[in-house]
Parts: sequence; structure tokens; C-alpha cells
Amino acid sequence: MYRINKSSNSIQRLDKKSFSGLGFRERDHLQEWIAKQPDVLGEDFLIIQKEFSGFSDTQERLDLLALDKQGALVIIENKLDDSGRDVTWQALKYASYCSGLSKSNIANIYQNYLDKVQPGAKAEDLLCEFFGNQDFTDITLNKGVTQRIILIAANFRKEVTSTVLWLLNFKVRLQCFRATPYAMGDELFLNVEQIIPTQDTEEYMIGMAEKAQDDIEDQVEQKQRHLVRREFWSQIIDSMNASSSSLYQNISPGVSSWIGAGSGVGGIGFNFSATRQYCRAELYIDRGDKSDNEYIFNQLFARKDEIHETFGAVLEWEPLEERRACRIKTEQPGNVFDRDQWGTMISFMVDGMCRLEQAVKEPLRQEWTRMRNRGAVESAGPEMT
Repeated sequence: MYRINKSSNSIQRLDKKSFSGLGFRERDHLQEWIAKQPDVLGEDFLIIQKEFSGFSDTQERLDLLALDKQGALVIIENKLDDSGRDVTWQALKYASYCSGLSKSNIANIYQNYLDKVQPGAKAEDLLCEFFGNQDFTDITLNKGVTQRIILIAANFRKEVTSTVLWLLNFKVRLQCFRATPYAMGDELFLNVEQIIPTQDTEEYMIGMAEKAQDDIEDQVEQKQRHLVRREFWSQIIDSMNASSSSLYQNISPGVSSWIGAGSGVGGIGFNFSATRQYCRAELYIDRGDKSDNEYIFNQLFARKDEIHETFGAVLEWEPLEERRACRIKTEQPGNVFDRDQWGTMISFMVDGMCRLEQAVKEPLRQEWTRMRNRGAVESAGPEMT
């Protein structure tokens, strides 16, 4: 750091000092400076307690407890010339302790602090003033997992910075500030700068951290979805194998939103599908060629009255014009991720599949044989059994 001398149009280096070399102590000096001038940390904070020890069954004390303009609690831990190895763990503990503080707890903590430093002041009045003169009942404090951590030291050990950078990937709201004393003659200066995340990259790092956490959450959620679907399909297959149908005797459960069994015609399957919105049994026609699929679909559609009569109800016929495939289905609302719905869903789907197979398989075999004999389909595929 340099001092600018305007008269000589030059700069003069300031001497970098250590807090201990200057006789400064953590609680008596650095902590007091920040408590009196919290905006040295780059934003408006309201200090609500010093040396806070209101934790059940522990004698631990956090240096400074503050609120930001969004109502989040801010745990501020000060170290002098060295951060020490365990400051991150210490601060995380304090954040976890503070996560359970209610609005009334916070107001009481602040009032206790004011009684010592500003006798006669009312916590609720000053809180309302800090939050833009809102009514106290409208102020939200310490909502959810919004606690923030600020670490201040002259030097941070690698084990601390490494841990902080790793924690940022998990949306832990953590900042590191380097506090450096300087001297020029008898004059003393203090420089406080945010080093993690650096201010010009903070928004980018927060965005990357959120994306990384979203990716992790997506992976965990996807794994859970896979487990649920595999179990659901296992129960479907067991129920099918206990029915009159032999369609699913050699089918294994999967993790997708659907499973299928062959119809005896290549590219045409008896499929189950289950999502958060619906469950269904269907005949899915996709032989790789749209005109091929439409031809088969139309031949079956011409016999829909016969098929409906055998099925015992009206099926839904979907040519899926925007796609290559065609579908004949029976469907109802359902959520595969709600286990309470499984019994109803499985009963509907298995019953629907058994009746669909009975209604469609013979007409499909007859039409397929006719098409093969007439050469209506270039890629004939296997003969139905």
C-alpha cells in the first residue's frame, strides 16, 4: 500500500505491520473496530451481539453476531495475524447453533446487547429502522438456512482457504476478509479486503456453486427416482406374472418411465408407462418408419369397434402425428413417486394390459399376416406366434 504525495507527485510505501507487533489484541481492538464500523466489510450490517454465548450446553462464544439487510444472521469470526487451522469448523458450529434462533430470540439477544452499549434503546425500534422502517411484525429474520459466515484475519492458512472454497460449492454463504495494518511514522492504517470469493468474481462463483449444488441434487434425486421406479416395475412384473398373461415372464425391471414386452411383431410392443402425472398400458407402434407405423395403426383402427368390444371399454387412439410412432392406450391419472397410489395404479395397469393384449393381439396377428402376404410392409419382421 502506498501513500500519494500530491505536492511531489509521488507515492510512498506504507510499512506493512503485524497486529501483535503493534500491540493490538483480537477482542480489545480488531473486534471493536468492526463492531463500531461494520461497513468495513463492504455492506450494511447491524451488530446485535459481541461474544455471544447463548448456546445450550456449551461454553463457546462467537466474536460478533450481526444481521444483513435481508434478515440473515451473520457470524463474524476475527483472528489476528493467523487464521489458525480450525476457524472454519468453529464458525460452522456457530452457524449451526444460530440456525435455530427465532425472531423473538434475536430481538432479545439484541436487546441484551443494547442494554450494555446503548442503555434505553429498544431493540425492536432499531430493527425496524435498520430494515427500512418496516413494522416489526413484517420483518423476517433468520429464515431457513440463510446463515452467513465471515472470517477475518491477516493471513489465512491453506487448510482454511481450501475448506472455504470447497464449502462454497455447497451454497454455504462464506466470505474471507484479509485485515492488514500499515504504518507511516506515527500514523496507523488498516486495509480490509475480501479475498474469498474475490469481489469481482463473487457473483460468478455463487452462480457456479449453485449450479454445482443443483447438479449434485439432481444426481441424488435421479438415483432416488431410479430406485423407486425399479421397485414399482418389479411389482408390476410380479402382478403380470400372476395374471393370465405371459407377456412379462422374461422382462426385468428398469429405471426408465416405461417398460415394454414384445408383441411378436418387430417394433410393436405392449408397454407400461408411469410418471408423476399418469399411468397407462399401451400398444406402441414404432418400426422405424412413419409410413409403416401409420399403415399398421390405420389397419387396426379400422377394426376399433371389434377391439373395443373385446377390451370392454373405449381405448385412446393416438396417431402421434408430430412423431414417428403411433399408440393405442388406456390411461388414468397417477403418480409413480407416491407409494400410496401404487395399489390403485398397478391394479389398473395390469388389468388394462391383460385386456389390451386380449383385444389387440389377434387382430394384430391377422393384419400382420395379411400385410406380409401382400408385401404391404417392406421390412416384414418375424412371424407372430
